[in-house]
Amino acid sequence: MKSILLIEDDVAFSNMLKRFLEKHDYTVTISYGFEDAKAIILKDDFDLIFTDLRLPDGNGLELLEIVKKNKEKTPVILMTGYAEVSTAVKAMKQGAIDYISKPFNQDEVLHVISNALKSEQKTVSVPKEVVKKETRINSEFVTGISSSSKKLNEYIQLVGPTDMSVLITGESGTGKEVVAKSIHKTSSRKNKPFVAVDCGAIPNEIAASEFFGHKKGSFTGAVSDKKGHFESANYGTLFLDEVGNLSYENQIQLLRALQERRVKPLGSSTEIEVDIRLITATNEDLLKAVDEGEFREDLYHRLNEFTIKIPNLHERKDDLIIFADYFLDKANVQLNKNVIGFSDEVLKIFQNYSWPGNLREFGNVVKRATLLTTGDLIEQQVLPMELTQSATSKQEPLQRKSFSTKDNEKDLIIRALEQANNNKTHAAKLLNVTRKTLYNKIKEYNISL
Repeated sequence: MKSILLIEDDVAFSNMLKRFLEKHDYTVTISYGFEDAKAIILKDDFDLIFTDLRLPDGNGLELLEIVKKNKEKTPVILMTGYAEVSTAVKAMKQGAIDYISKPFNQDEVLHVISNALKSEQKTVSVPKEVVKKETRINSEFVTGISSSSKKLNEYIQLVGPTDMSVLITGESGTGKEVVAKSIHKTSSRKNKPFVAVDCGAIPNEIAASEFFGHKKGSFTGAVSDKKGHFESANYGTLFLDEVGNLSYENQIQLLRALQERRVKPLGSSTEIEVDIRLITATNEDLLKAVDEGEFREDLYHRLNEFTIKIPNLHERKDDLIIFADYFLDKANVQLNKNVIGFSDEVLKIFQNYSWPGNLREFGNVVKRATLLTTGDLIEQQVLPMELTQSATSKQEPLQRKSFSTKDNEKDLIIRALEQANNNKTHAAKLLNVTRKTLYNKIKEYNISL
């Protein structure tokens, strides 16, 4: 039986948790305070230490330091409240194997303990905190703790191993391509190509060549053979971002290729068989486009075997500190910096800001702030003006509104164009949409320039 040292000053809670763990074949020793726990740790050996972050005569971080110094191989899990998640993330950097936020359910605590004990059994050639940090940086997908993030991860794990076509929806900057890559990595095609295509960046007249390839001399400018995206993604995953931007003619060509699973490069008489898994994404309402005759209904149903809607960052406020830590680690590596974290004032600003640009905006803000920071912590003075102004201003500026809110789209477009002096490229960036989407909206609302 595995032995656990449980450090928790709430007597009723700790006794209840002890009985529960003993029912699942763990032996549990309870300590109610810092000094008592310290003495037990120095005297006895345990397979796992499970400690509250806040204790009446000390804290879990100090105990973690003692464990790492004297019982280095013993894994430590911290119990935290939501407001202490930032401290728990720092604890993981210092060597904690994991943390769990109160209140937690029975399945959660068993899962966390089981994972910790499995990790402890593995032979690791570098410190665990370094492994965790590198894993976070190298993996673009960050698993959050909010209910929205848990549901998103659940859907990815469910649909990933299948070969179903997936339609990913969500606002600009929410990380649709990251989710697409995560689906690919959980599939049987994970060792095959993942090819990402921005449909909004492909001119209609060359879309067929981009998708299906061409032979040398097939049209003016075709100076050599070119492999199309379908062939490049053969046996792997083809990800079409902003699929709603495809012209009606290109939609027909795409539908035919998906139905027949064959493509013919321009200028060629030979068809190529393709075996791909298709994932598409859009920040537009494709059903509305179908109703208005701008998007083929048969293609929509072909793409939409399974839908995943990515929540915006405003709906994932519980994950902000985790994302901030991820972006900080990434920025430190990219910029060769060693910033430790964020001041409490900055974290409060992060929580109160609406993040219209979602994760893309958040990552850019943290990277810029990391570059400008000369001390250990990112402070308010290095944040962009829109964040610091929103902390004090009662009026919500353009950058804080979501372009996807239908009842104020026209007003937002007009204000963005005015702010950009009618520069459509700049206005599109302010609104976090593609230029083609902006052009379509200007036409839809009959906006005079």
